[in-house]
Amino acid sequence: MRDVIAAVATGKTPCAIGILRLSGEGCAGVAQQVFSLDSGISLTEAPNRKLLLGKLRDRQGRVIDHAMAVVCRAPHSYTGEDTVELQCHGSPAMLAAGLEALFAAGARQALPGEFTKRAFLNGQLDLTQAEAVVDLIDAETADAAANAAGQLGGALRKRIDPIYNDLTDLCSHFHAVLDYPDEDIEDFGAEELAGTLRRAESALTEMLSTFERGRHLKQGVKAVLLGRPNAGKSSLLNALAGFERVIVTEIAGTTRDTVEEPVRIGRVLLRLTDTAGIREANDRIEALGVARSEAAAKEADLAIFVCDASEPLNDEDLRAMEAAKQAPKRLAVLNKSDLEQCVGEEDLPFDTVISLSAKSGDNLDALKDVLERWFADGALCDGSILTNARQFGAITRAAEAIGRAQAALRGGMTPDAVLTDAEEAMQALGEVTGRTVREDITNRIFERFCVGK
Repeated sequence: MRDVIAAVATGKTPCAIGILRLSGEGCAGVAQQVFSLDSGISLTEAPNRKLLLGKLRDRQGRVIDHAMAVVCRAPHSYTGEDTVELQCHGSPAMLAAGLEALFAAGARQALPGEFTKRAFLNGQLDLTQAEAVVDLIDAETADAAANAAGQLGGALRKRIDPIYNDLTDLCSHFHAVLDYPDEDIEDFGAEELAGTLRRAESALTEMLSTFERGRHLKQGVKAVLLGRPNAGKSSLLNALAGFERVIVTEIAGTTRDTVEEPVRIGRVLLRLTDTAGIREANDRIEALGVARSEAAAKEADLAIFVCDASEPLNDEDLRAMEAAKQAPKRLAVLNKSDLEQCVGEEDLPFDTVISLSAKSGDNLDALKDVLERWFADGALCDGSILTNARQFGAITRAAEAIGRAQAALRGGMTPDAVLTDAEEAMQALGEVTGRTVREDITNRIFERFCVGK
């Protein structure tokens, strides 16, 4: 990692500020060839972590921006190496010209995620913190951002390290007794082993229990609107989205296919799918749309059955209700509450029924309250919620190994057989933070990053 890498660390669209980032031994000398400080001193002699005004030049030596530079020297930098950031105006053309000049001066193009990968390899971040960088960039809600920020601060590592360290102490004690029988080392006790395994199991189970909430936090809740034609599904989607996302007419069957839209309702992000009205189709195209509607319910986390409460229930409503029952969570909406009602809560086989008007927006807050209770549940988004499928898989394997170790202990197996599973649990936990992760897994993780991060 001795070569100097450089990249544009901000977006490719025009913006107020654009950043050229460099890292690696000698990066200040490379930057000095294209950026001169107004004070006359060299960037290689610039004070640490201070913004200084200067001029950025292209390969032809033309001044293309008046900007700021900051030098952060190892090990007190993001990557743990010497770094330089040139904070410029956000013209993509100017940033590209500045980057080209840096390449001519000896830097090379940074690979996707290479700055953060260097931070990991230099011990500035563990793997959970590195992955939290991507989660923070991709966060679509304040809760998701807060949880990612907590993980970037080391929240997951702080939960995993005590388990890992207890298992390490246990295994090292056993091997010390085994390898040095003549030393005066306290013998290995079954109670000590059982207690450590119980604590590990409890802590791992608690972490794993947060993953469903974390999946909803990171990816959103997959929700589907179901109902017969003209029940008001599309009107409800438009009302929740805050704009006319779907065409709404009085003609039954306007929506012929599934239409997806991310919608924030309070603290909950819904991946909301509007579907074709469920009924006996009049043509092949509508039949395909109805089939997709029913299939969407089976894949959803939440089904919202929408009923036109101003008209009596019919067979199409019953068919839509049956489809809604396929989802793990479901609720019913009595729509068109601004009209005379023919259907009441007692007529629908749902535990949760909300009466509202998608047209006027009346009582939409009641729907928000239900969704927040189901999917936000007051949990602290402080980094303790598990959102990453890779981490979930590794912690699951660790919990399974601890379970096998406990079963072996209860079955009267010798300590060395029990500790084989304990060491397997340590291996899996090491993969979460990066202590024992393979190089190919590391490379795959950082390929998810964008260039400049």
